[in-house]
Amino acid sequence: MHPVASPGRLISFMQGRGLSPRKSLGQNFLVDANIARKMAKEARLRPEDVVVEIGPGLGALTLELARRARMVVALEIDRGLVRALQEILVDRPNVRLVEGDALKADFDGLVAKALGLQDRGRLPAYKVVANLPYYITSPLLRRLLESGFHIGCMLLMLQAEVARRLVAPPGGKEYGALTVLVQYYARPEIVMQVPRTVFFPRPEVDSAVVRLDLHARPPVEVGDRDFFFRVVRAAFAQRRKTLANALRSLVGARGPVEEALAAAGINSSRRGETLSLEEFAYLSRCLQACVGRR
Repeated sequence: MHPVASPGRLISFMQGRGLSPRKSLGQNFLVDANIARKMAKEARLRPEDVVVEIGPGLGALTLELARRARMVVALEIDRGLVRALQEILVDRPNVRLVEGDALKADFDGLVAKALGLQDRGRLPAYKVVANLPYYITSPLLRRLLESGFHIGCMLLMLQAEVARRLVAPPGGKEYGALTVLVQYYARPEIVMQVPRTVFFPRPEVDSAVVRLDLHARPPVEVGDRDFFFRVVRAAFAQRRKTLANALRSLVGARGPVEEALAAAGINSSRRGETLSLEEFAYLSRCLQACVGRR
């Protein structure tokens, strides 16, 4: 049995090594082996796959991934947990344990080093699996999606509320800039609901597991990608504002905005939360053209 397969065993294991859950790092440890197995199964791993696991904690999921994948690169920021993991994973030669910050890590570099590759052009598409604390979810998602890493798929355990935001359709409160960002780069799907009772310490909310299959190419043409995401952020910055007012701050004048909305066939009284990914893409291209003519 895994040494932290229950709250009691986890407490005993950590106390025996001078460790305790760190609230500052959002640490909630998975203590249900069935959930770990189900999550590893949802990663759809093949024997040749390479996985980067962010925040392995005390290895409950790491061990399940290692049973299924060619290689697991486990990235952990907490030095105390790294030492504990060295003990737990001693019999797992296909796990490479790395101490580091996921918000700064070179994921391609970690995988290349683990595989002994000098040429990054030979990197296989790898998978990312993570149980993400709330405070780094948005910045880490942006980094993983925007940095051009060789990631083919991600399986992320998130707060249930955040998971719903990633898959939300236009028109509701859960639909926002993060939704558009994720759906531009990937196809998100909620594949598991995870109750708060399977963690220690027990968090205040339930979780869900989202699988993100990254697009080989974006599903829409946006022109200047940076400008596109500036349009999206501006549209959601003040959700009660109409698009005509929300986007004026982006270009400094109402004229180009009204012209672009008309060209895109979008009523100027609509709000950002009502626009689909396709409408955002078309509006962004129209606005780029209108600004460029002035």
